[in-house]
Amino acid sequence: MWWWMLGLLACVLLLAVVIFFLTAGRRYKVFSEKSLRPPAPLVTDSRQRDDRLKRGFREDRVPPALDAVVIGSGVGGLTAAALLSKAGKRVVVLEQHDQAGGCTHTFQNKGFEFDVGIHYLGQLHEGSMLRVALDQITEGQLQFTRLEQHFDTLILGQRDQRREYHIHAGKTEMADSLKKQFPGEEEAIDEFMRLMKLASRRTPLIATLKIIPYWLASFLVRSGLLDRISSVFRLAATNHSEMMSRLTKNKDLKALSAYLFYGVPPKDSSFLINALLLHHYKRGAYYPRGGASEFAFHIIPVIQRAGGAVLVRAPVHRILLNQQGKASGVTVLKGQEEFEIHAPVVISNAGIFNTFQKFLPQPIQSLLGLVRHGMGSFLVFVGLDGTKEELGIVSTNFWMYKDNDLDTLMERYSSLSREQVLGNIPMMFITFPSAKDPTSNVRHPGNWRIRNLQLFQSNCSFKMKCLQHLI
Repeated sequence: MWWWMLGLLACVLLLAVVIFFLTAGRRYKVFSEKSLRPPAPLVTDSRQRDDRLKRGFREDRVPPALDAVVIGSGVGGLTAAALLSKAGKRVVVLEQHDQAGGCTHTFQNKGFEFDVGIHYLGQLHEGSMLRVALDQITEGQLQFTRLEQHFDTLILGQRDQRREYHIHAGKTEMADSLKKQFPGEEEAIDEFMRLMKLASRRTPLIATLKIIPYWLASFLVRSGLLDRISSVFRLAATNHSEMMSRLTKNKDLKALSAYLFYGVPPKDSSFLINALLLHHYKRGAYYPRGGASEFAFHIIPVIQRAGGAVLVRAPVHRILLNQQGKASGVTVLKGQEEFEIHAPVVISNAGIFNTFQKFLPQPIQSLLGLVRHGMGSFLVFVGLDGTKEELGIVSTNFWMYKDNDLDTLMERYSSLSREQVLGNIPMMFITFPSAKDPTSNVRHPGNWRIRNLQLFQSNCSFKMKCLQHLI
């Protein structure tokens, strides 16, 4: 009986936490419709863009009386800094690269512009939470173009054994399209769609575990009450391959359910994550007008208006700790000189391994024992002269796998020696940013860019051979 009383107490405390954050949100008023303004014309002048995106580190450019330091200018770091800035805090963002933006930055080479991380985004329909959040941290300046309803093509197998599947956006169109391509699997597809919807609606409950006190979260896990609260926790703890084996025996359908590969095989990844990835595009796929660098370009002014700054070529060397062991700032290493920057809050967007292994003392690094790296990827950038029509380029993305058993495919690849890797590339992803951005031909007339991301690829010439081999 006692554990039921503890469970009731836990639920009361959870409700108290939710009420606190709701009332605190009203008090701080971080989000406001008044902060939105009509989109300004696209800025194409390179000097104007560089002045904002490539502002270099100097000691006299660090704002005084900082409230927080953010390490890394990826979209996560910039978002954290922008939200703090909207709450009236003064923040400096330190980026070791020569341009802000992380995976949203772009670069130019021989007249071609390439993005490095934004393939396409979902959940940007009118009124969506992501759209509202992006509007707030960019003051409504970031604009998107919706891609065609057929936004992805999945190719399984090689040469005469290959099968091609199309993924369509739409609340009902996605399921209808899959049912046409997988006759006899209607029941499995309906159940998969139901679980996708459940995952989308209940995932905020998982985020709540990060907000409540650790002892309360631990009690909910150990007592088994989490599964009674919602089945979403069971979905999170079940690997993708196991869940899909319950739904279908069709190997191609199983592969399609996990085709949005992010470095972890289905047997080692949560079903919840894979379901959320596919659900992310259910209402459509989008691409930023003006290219991926528009993210950082429009977030930075929000940080600057609150007295903050985003500085590049600012490699953080270590996180400073006070006598109580709490973060109190960072040091930036420029040449042989080390500059100290103090703030009561330090936020790292540099990744868990960089943060723990490079910035923090040895005793804290031992916490990394339960974490391991996912598979890496190799990007090849290709520039082509010609128009979209001349080259026959489409906005659809192409995912290619040599086999429909993704677990075995990746396990076999991981076991290869360096000498055996060449000629045994397991998959490839090809995307055409220029075909997605309607401003591309205006900003770079006549030049179209293919951004080809192929996992574990060695060089550009081999890319073409591998592509021919797969097709």
